[in-house]
Amino acid sequence: MERLRRLRTSPQLRNLVRETCVNVSDLVYPLFVIEGENTKNPVRSMPGIYQYSIDRLDEELERIDEAGISAVLIFGIPSYKDEAASEAYNSEGVTQRAVRHIKKRNPELIVIADICLCEYTSHGHCGLVRGGEILNDETLELLCKMSLSLVRAGADIIAPSDMMDGRVGAIRRALDDEGFINTPIMAYSAKYASAYYGPFREAADSAPKFGDRKTYQMDSANVKMAMREIKADIDEEADIVMVKPALAYLDVIKEASLRFDYTLAAYNVSGEYSMVKAAAMQGWIDEKRVVLENLTAIKRAGAKIIITYHALEAAKWLKETE
Repeated sequence: MERLRRLRTSPQLRNLVRETCVNVSDLVYPLFVIEGENTKNPVRSMPGIYQYSIDRLDEELERIDEAGISAVLIFGIPSYKDEAASEAYNSEGVTQRAVRHIKKRNPELIVIADICLCEYTSHGHCGLVRGGEILNDETLELLCKMSLSLVRAGADIIAPSDMMDGRVGAIRRALDDEGFINTPIMAYSAKYASAYYGPFREAADSAPKFGDRKTYQMDSANVKMAMREIKADIDEEADIVMVKPALAYLDVIKEASLRFDYTLAAYNVSGEYSMVKAAAMQGWIDEKRVVLENLTAIKRAGAKIIITYHALEAAKWLKETE
């Protein structure tokens, strides 16, 4: 009789035979930076997450240092928005100034710059709009300008999340033409039109003013198309590809990990975070155990990089289990 329980008889033995381990070095922590001074706005729908003005950012950077987190994903929230998303590529924009501040304070911290127009447009869509249509090719030029602006500010990795066709190739060419041949691109390759993004839209002030994003973000029913999206981004020289959201799309992460020998990221998104927080605050779940189980599931599915709002807490809990 095979007795598989023999390998579960103690914590030490279970650790010895464990197949999947989440490390602090796997985690990326998102940051929201807002215009103004002495501002730390709580995000109502995301307990523990705040919008910081640049002069208050150091207190969060200290927590990041203490946690041992090696990378952040930055989202800027400008006070001025227009149809052309002009603050997205303004060298003195809030995101550019925040990147310079972070790199000056901690040059070793990897700063990943989200590249999308939704936080910067007056209509809240991820591209230019004409007659109610989100324009693809016309948007690419602005994404390139935004990418160059943030790399010049000090961003280490460019992460286009807009889901416009051809944007990875356009950004790669723009970076190379300006001499930034060593700047990696982390593409939001299979980004689904998901209801799980609701809390993020409050945090980033990026909800669309009309319609939805289903004409450019992916249909949640499709896996084969996700593989085509990922393959297209690889062909356009993305260095890292991503599936977003994570927990509701573990099958997509697994399929991508089996099909492509490529560094794969997954975004444990705001709605996933908020549901865990809400249940934990009611005493219905053990937050630590659920978070670590979720992160293990994401990594077990095949993601090497996990972007999560739980990163600071998870880092502490992972160190406790070492």
